Amino acid sequence: MQDKRTFLAFDCGATSGRALLGTFENGSFSMEEVYRFPNQPLEVGGRYYWNVWSIYAHFVTCLRQLGRTGIRIDSIGIDTWGVDFGCIGADGSLLGLPRAYRDPYTAGVPEQVFRIIPRKELYGATGIQIMDFNTIFQLYAQTASGDSALAAAQCILFMPDLLSYLLTGCRVCEYTDASTSGMMDQASRQFNAALLERLGIRTDVLLPIVQPGTRVGVLRPSLAEETGLGPVPVIAVAGHDTASAIAAVPAADEHFAYLSSGTWSLMGIEVPAPILNEASAAANFTNEGGIDGTTRFLKNITGLWLLEQCRKSWAAAGQDYTYPQLVEMARSEAAFPGRINPDDPRFANPKDMVAEICAALRQKPGHAGQLVSCIYHSLADRYKEVLSLLQGFAPFPIEKLHIIGGGSANDLLNQWTADALGIPVVAGPVEATAIGNLMLQARTAGLVADRWQMRRLIADAFSVKTFSPSSCPA
Repeated sequence: MQDKRTFLAFDCGATSGRALLGTFENGSFSMEEVYRFPNQPLEVGGRYYWNVWSIYAHFVTCLRQLGRTGIRIDSIGIDTWGVDFGCIGADGSLLGLPRAYRDPYTAGVPEQVFRIIPRKELYGATGIQIMDFNTIFQLYAQTASGDSALAAAQCILFMPDLLSYLLTGCRVCEYTDASTSGMMDQASRQFNAALLERLGIRTDVLLPIVQPGTRVGVLRPSLAEETGLGPVPVIAVAGHDTASAIAAVPAADEHFAYLSSGTWSLMGIEVPAPILNEASAAANFTNEGGIDGTTRFLKNITGLWLLEQCRKSWAAAGQDYTYPQLVEMARSEAAFPGRINPDDPRFANPKDMVAEICAALRQKPGHAGQLVSCIYHSLADRYKEVLSLLQGFAPFPIEKLHIIGGGSANDLLNQWTADALGIPVVAGPVEATAIGNLMLQARTAGLVADRWQMRRLIADAFSVKTFSPSSCPA
């Protein structure tokens, strides 16, 4: 029996991607980052796309580097953001670049759809919060505009499945990512064909949904030879990055809320079944697929996108602040009273985020620390609002908030969040998404049994930091 097993996770976000190796040996788990690359939407003629060929090229470069080390890779898993997709033609070719969810081409489309399928009916069937960029609205917009790629498509593949296809030549549609589309029936956990047909959306381009842990295929022969890695299996993990991240929450029991903190802040609870009622619809909560048959009942909140775009504006003006510098600047301006609504549509994709926030505050651009303080306090206040709503839905008391992802490394924001919420905040691990990806590969290989064993291993392998309300971090 093989004592040491090594898995590779490709974790792709909207601004960057990374590759991490996870090693399981003698009952312990360790992880190391081996590759990192930039990623961002590509604007062409006012439209925004994902340069999937650039992502693929980075994957291949990483695989080549690993091949030269002689490391044996037992499997590969890929996770990305949700809703976006690529079109595959009859000859197997990718028909153009996938549109990015920040492309405004779906603005106003939900209202058009509601004239055919009332909002209440759509939410009741799919359980997904109404956001302009949901896949169902993208497909409706592309159908209405006569999009040539969609018209010629044999099938569509969501982003993690598309990248798996480029590596293997095999096609699947993984459950957690498909669940974000706004097209999946919560009862059957398959696409709701009758709903889509009423909207004139082609259903023949949709593949049957498979569960996390499904083997997609192995590296294409040319890639296996080029990289020197051989026919490594590719596993459909929890392809939606938040699903992988929640699988890595180092919780001891169910009495927690989570906050996956990055470009987006996704705040919710893990429940055994969807929560579908008038209250959840009115609050626009979403029911997305998790592992082990669970539901991720959550709300999307605009997260550190606000700060990332401010940094972009400052850099363009010759002020290239580091994150530690911004934290200290915010700390020095902790008493700044300005607040914004992070989810205001005006902050979705402005040309200049600094100018947009200043306009919302009705002030001239001031000290950068004031804007960072405003962003952090505004996020903490929004987290408090959403937690209050979650407490009304949760079938258990919420005793702590687990913050995972890149934002969990921000001690100041974590402390202000604990102060706002009035419950302990447990921060870490930072690389939760990649860890969940790796753990799901390990489970597919038979090394762990369920999510609670995964979480115990994670708690043993990674340190976390606890922030108590109105106190210094423990």
